[in-house]
Amino acid sequence: MAKSNVSDYDFTEIQRILGYEFKDHKWLKRALTHSSSGELTNYQRLEFLGDRVLGLVISHALFVQFRGENEGGLAKRHTALVQGKTLAIIGLAHKINEHIILSDAESASGGHLNENIIADVVESLLGAIFVDGGYEAVEKVVLALYGDNIQTLKEAPQDPKTELQEWVQARGLDLPEYKIVDKTGPDHAPEFSIQILIEGQEPISATGPSRRQTEKTVALKMLKYLKGKK
Repeated sequence: MAKSNVSDYDFTEIQRILGYEFKDHKWLKRALTHSSSGELTNYQRLEFLGDRVLGLVISHALFVQFRGENEGGLAKRHTALVQGKTLAIIGLAHKINEHIILSDAESASGGHLNENIIADVVESLLGAIFVDGGYEAVEKVVLALYGDNIQTLKEAPQDPKTELQEWVQARGLDLPEYKIVDKTGPDHAPEFSIQILIEGQEPISATGPSRRQTEKTVALKMLKYLKGKK
């Protein structure tokens, strides 16, 4: 369950996800704490450190695994692996986002699905592990979280709306239409239901806490459906 208060935090599950047990839990709590929580210490400084640590770990992994690739190829892979969209995907895939400590208002407005926040927290956690356990510990965690992506990801993941747009354009179809079919909840915590319409396809719907994120979700659902028809 998503966290919105420091006092109700349980460290067990997030440490299992990371595959690392902290010696000092203050670093873990700080790495997960968003500035909206009201806590005096939050993840921003650890995010700064984690960004640099991640860059080094990924650089070393690529240097070792792609011995025949030139500098340009390595740089392209590195950019794809450390950019925010990739970090957000990793954070969502491992459900790290569910453990971010936010204010009630930030949580209600969809903060746990905010790609920027998720990416920042992944970096801050790596910074916290580095401080708590050193380079070897954080290297092990990075390699486990990334898995096969280090070998296979050559380009930055594409936004699902952009990918879907390219799919329809390649087939001479009109651009996808995103239609809000329902909006419920108060202004500070809305819930959007959005339907996507593509010529020749059955409509697909999705629901989420923000229009932007829900459009991405429904585009991804449509892409999965279209790819599954092959």
